[in-house]
Amino acid sequence: MSTPPLLEVKKLRREFPAGEGTITVLHDIDLTIAPGEMLAIVGQSGSGKSTLMNILGCLDRPTSGVYAVGGRTTAELGPNDLAELRREHFGFIFQRYHLLNDLTALGNVEVPAIYSGTPPEARKVRAGELLARLGLKDRTGHRPGQLSGGQQQRVSIARALMNGGEIVLADEPTGALDTASGEEVMRILKGLRKQGHTVIIVTHDMEVAEHCERVIEIRDGHIINDRKGAGHGEVENQGLPPITATSQGGLQAVIDSFNEAFRMAVLAMNAHRMRTFLTMLGIIIGIASVVCVVALGEGSRQKVLAQIASIGTNTLQINPGRGFGDTRSGRVRTLVVSDADILAKQPYADSVTPLVQTNAVLRSGSIAANATIMGVGDQYDRVRGLTMAQGRWLTSEDVDRLTQDVVIDDNTYSTLFPTGQGSPLGQVILLGSVPARIVGVTNKSSGFGGGSGDALNIYMAYTSVNARMLGTSVLRSITVRVKDDTNSEVAQEGVTQLLTRRHGTQDFTILNTDEIRQTITATTNTLTLLISVIAVISLVVGGIGVMNIMLVSVTERTGEIGVRMAVGARTRDIMQQFLIEAVLVCLLGGILGILAALGFGVLFKMFSTDFTLIYSVTSIVAAFLCSTLIGVVFGFLPARNAARLDPVTALMRD
Repeated sequence: MSTPPLLEVKKLRREFPAGEGTITVLHDIDLTIAPGEMLAIVGQSGSGKSTLMNILGCLDRPTSGVYAVGGRTTAELGPNDLAELRREHFGFIFQRYHLLNDLTALGNVEVPAIYSGTPPEARKVRAGELLARLGLKDRTGHRPGQLSGGQQQRVSIARALMNGGEIVLADEPTGALDTASGEEVMRILKGLRKQGHTVIIVTHDMEVAEHCERVIEIRDGHIINDRKGAGHGEVENQGLPPITATSQGGLQAVIDSFNEAFRMAVLAMNAHRMRTFLTMLGIIIGIASVVCVVALGEGSRQKVLAQIASIGTNTLQINPGRGFGDTRSGRVRTLVVSDADILAKQPYADSVTPLVQTNAVLRSGSIAANATIMGVGDQYDRVRGLTMAQGRWLTSEDVDRLTQDVVIDDNTYSTLFPTGQGSPLGQVILLGSVPARIVGVTNKSSGFGGGSGDALNIYMAYTSVNARMLGTSVLRSITVRVKDDTNSEVAQEGVTQLLTRRHGTQDFTILNTDEIRQTITATTNTLTLLISVIAVISLVVGGIGVMNIMLVSVTERTGEIGVRMAVGARTRDIMQQFLIEAVLVCLLGGILGILAALGFGVLFKMFSTDFTLIYSVTSIVAAFLCSTLIGVVFGFLPARNAARLDPVTALMRD
């Protein structure tokens, strides 16, 4: 059984659309190329020689006819199979070099080996050896812009040989070089022929073509001559096999490909820092908004809870009258001390306090002011969450003995002792005509439910206020603090049933502070949700911005994509690179957004002493994941467009 030719073309045609019709560039080409040949394809511009080379290198597909590589018909191969042929069998040397500007000479030579799965150390060694063989040992760390034209072309040759380069395709290899550099490149190509490589040169320069052993002349898409060149017999084919790199498959190949994609994404972002930052800006604003809004919402909720806690967490305030605004409430006299006593014995009650209230003129020395006298029980401080700044709270003994000991609030203390000097404890003041002795001072509180926060509030045993100032035994209200493990609605129902039975009718109204808390919390959550939706919209807008910039990036880097495809990058390799770049942009934007939100919290705390932002780890993690998702979703379309580019079209647009 005969061995198939290395490259074989039969009745090959290539047509391109031109307006409403088509133009035929290659007409029924028949061509066979044997292993180890060095041939030139010559012709004037527009003759079809470059199109033929693109088809031979699997960069383009014929419109009709058959092209086989080593017996494999390319028409039956998919994009990744064609990429494998380019990666494992072909090496391209371009007239314009097509080196990647962000990589060094060594990095450019390594690229094909990355896609073939060569281990990092092995490919670095091989790339270094190739550059050294081509006289570039001391230029491996230089970027293309730091190399001369001849040096760049030698880097391109080294890249073509990185994976072995069984078939070397050179498109006008000396066209952009001076005479000396051109002669050096031809010596290198003839040396490759001597080592056993098959070398195909496309040129319009007959002097270059005569270096080859075979010259194929094309005119108007037809092969008009296939003859021996002046170089025929000049170099004996020694049949030396091309050098191949040791490759690895499986997980390591995937990791290397990912690392290369990641590195190129970072280089691309660094090369366009301002554009990258502006792309991130939408993500930064969106993420910062989401985190800050959640922190503001949680801070507001905690502030509300703290304020309610200052009046007694989860309390039931029982007032006379059938409802709020009942004009008869002042004449309802059924709320009595025994009601408070029996409520205190209920299983749901943490603490209970009666309350009576009156106003009087407070006098101390030369100071006179209107004050609110609060008649309370010994558990009032726990019910309302009051804390002591000085002295003590009222005791059960004060209640039982009707003492004239009082506790003043912070406002009263500031009024009586404006300079803050001297202890108020033990001082005697007049409440109207009733003398009283100060035994304690409370810390500042909201005053909700226990007098106005701006008024002067003085606390005395309710028995003393009733007997010495009001002359009555009824109560203005009773407040029950519900145990923390008891549902406030259940406790409210229990109080209602108990007092209704005692009074024979429901002549009272219950204010449930837990309902207030729930209402305020629900309102806060609604506002947080509303603002969060707005922030999410800004995230989506930021994501669209990422997609637009990435589409522009794909357009700008079309030439790079073409080069990578030419050296063997698969569809997934190209897609992975641009997808990683989009995700990186969004991830960095997310991190900066989170840092901006935390920085805002620091600034906010500097200017606000009574309110702080409370950050949620959940919201931060969710924001971070959201930024990643945006990168994947909005980066997919540009990445897919990049992966679907035609290699020839991409190279022509460089």
